[in-house]
Amino acid sequence: MQENGSRGFFPGSDRPDPVLITEAAPSLEDQHRARVRRYTIIMAFRIPCLVLAAVAYSMWENWVISLLIIGVSIPLPWIAVLIANDRPPRRKDEPSRWDGRRDQLALEARQRNVIDG
Repeated sequence: MQENGSRGFFPGSDRPDPVLITEAAPSLEDQHRARVRRYTIIMAFRIPCLVLAAVAYSMWENWVISLLIIGVSIPLPWIAVLIANDRPPRRKDEPSRWDGRRDQLALEARQRNVIDG
């Protein structure tokens, strides 16, 4: 008889999704999909803000409330682009790639022979 309803050799091996056993970063496709999802969610708040501003003005006839709601929706595209273009946070164990090349000159400064003719 098997315990816990497991059908395999290891307990709990009948899980519908595999267990993540690596420390590898998510694939580029997964990262892109997550960024597109964040962008879409943030931008999806813009249209309801504009509709809510129109409804607020028609209900209370107060243009200040409507302008405040519209004012909140103005920076949403900028915020959405910044968040969508952001890379995943750097892990603490990720090595630093700085090698100090910034201090070097692009071309070596040396004497060159010039022929005047």
